[in-house]
Amino acid sequence: MAEELRRTGLHDLHVAKGARMVPFAGWEMPVQYPMGVMGEHLHTRSHAGLFDVSHMGQVLVFPKDGKLETAALALESLIPANVLGLTEGRQRYGLFTNDRGGILDDLMFANRGDHYFLVVNAACAEQDIAHLHTLADVDIRPVTDRGLVALQGLEAAAVLTRLVPGVAEMRFMDSRSFDWNGSELWISRSGYTGEDGFEISVPNDRLIAFAEDLLTHPEVAPIGLGARDSLRLEAGMPLYGHDMDQMVTPAEAALGWSIQKIRRTGGARAGGFPGAERILTELADGPAVTRRGLRPEGRAPIREAVTIFAGESGGEPIAQVTSGGFGPSVGGPVAMAMIDPSIPDGTTLYAELRGKRLPVTVTTLPFITPSYKR
Repeated sequence: MAEELRRTGLHDLHVAKGARMVPFAGWEMPVQYPMGVMGEHLHTRSHAGLFDVSHMGQVLVFPKDGKLETAALALESLIPANVLGLTEGRQRYGLFTNDRGGILDDLMFANRGDHYFLVVNAACAEQDIAHLHTLADVDIRPVTDRGLVALQGLEAAAVLTRLVPGVAEMRFMDSRSFDWNGSELWISRSGYTGEDGFEISVPNDRLIAFAEDLLTHPEVAPIGLGARDSLRLEAGMPLYGHDMDQMVTPAEAALGWSIQKIRRTGGARAGGFPGAERILTELADGPAVTRRGLRPEGRAPIREAVTIFAGESGGEPIAQVTSGGFGPSVGGPVAMAMIDPSIPDGTTLYAELRGKRLPVTVTTLPFITPSYKR
């Protein structure tokens, strides 16, 4: 029996705009519009792209005793990050981990004064909510009456300011509420494209009107999953289920930066999260492999699962590509793989593509310079 796919509140708008709809994480989502993936990617970098990310999970976490510290410390028992130190109106990137130190999911969490607002991956949302329900001292409230859109790109702030005055004053990773024609928007200055931009939680009954309002501005174009993937790949951002999963630790995924000093060995609140022993040991001593960038020569994309060798012939495989494709802004193929961290940047390795080994150069991530509003 075919899987019954869920639809976001913007489904009809996607179809009306000519989107090609595909199954994704249990949802029917737009993969591209008539502009095409290349055009959508470049439009986002130079103007502004509107993404439907309503399939992602939105969750509120309230302390049962009314004290935000209670909720912070409860979340810190699942997330290796400084939740308690996050000030009101700010957002932080974090990870759920398992007992072996693997990553259950990556997420954003924001301090909203008397509670935390979490945004988790669509495919992991059900699992994450069950995970959160293991906490005794908090109320977990999945948000079911709101959609989520992302406005990303060079001109995103200028456009959104016309609808919501005041957003241009926000810094990268600020999280605030704004009024839009009588509706409350939850806006963070963040995204997953490497561009300045915003993620905006909108009441379901105003979602289409808000998206249509944004699309009346000539700078804004609707963008599908295809360009979203190439944008985040160029920005060197890992994708759950590809560059990280339950078998990949934070250090291996090159996400150690998301674990602040206070949660590391010697810190005031070190450990106390699933897999802490392995995670903290790897952060101190280094992992055996870690996520690195690869720049293939030529124009042929090196995609996920392509095998990497140290030499042009013979030898055993040393890695597999975890994400790869063509980078329209870079002007060539880009890829990421788990590689021995002792291999220096600039080293030539070889990707075996249809029986032929093609040279790839180990390089620093990201492939483009991010344009966040610091």
